[in-house]
Amino acid sequence: MTAAFDSRVHAVVATIPSARLATYGQVADWIGAYGCARQVGWALRRLTLPSPIPWHRVVNARGRVAMSLSREGSDWMQRQMLIAEGIPVDDEGRLPLKRFLWTPEPQAIRGALALELPRPPDRMAESHG
Repeated sequence: MTAAFDSRVHAVVATIPSARLATYGQVADWIGAYGCARQVGWALRRLTLPSPIPWHRVVNARGRVAMSLSREGSDWMQRQMLIAEGIPVDDEGRLPLKRFLWTPEPQAIRGALALELPRPPDRMAESHG
């Protein structure tokens, strides 16, 4: 995936409110990358920590923090950050996804993506310039 893909993921994830969750698949769908949940995870993993992007609010579709040695401790960091926001997470990484799942208004997603997309050239200015 490209830097542009990562930028779109980060823009949308930045809109997830505190104490709310989204899934990797939701984020992929919101940016029009249907079926690219895994790539969303990689885009978030490439963030430098600490990050102003609330990456910790994105979990898998089973309602779990993806616990793995390959995450080099970020799984435990994610768990602690969610607990600090009032989302209960057990030692296995399970959490009540349905209770905290965020369903944004479509204009919120469009607005976040509009900030990240390059503006098309102004054809009128080019023809008169």
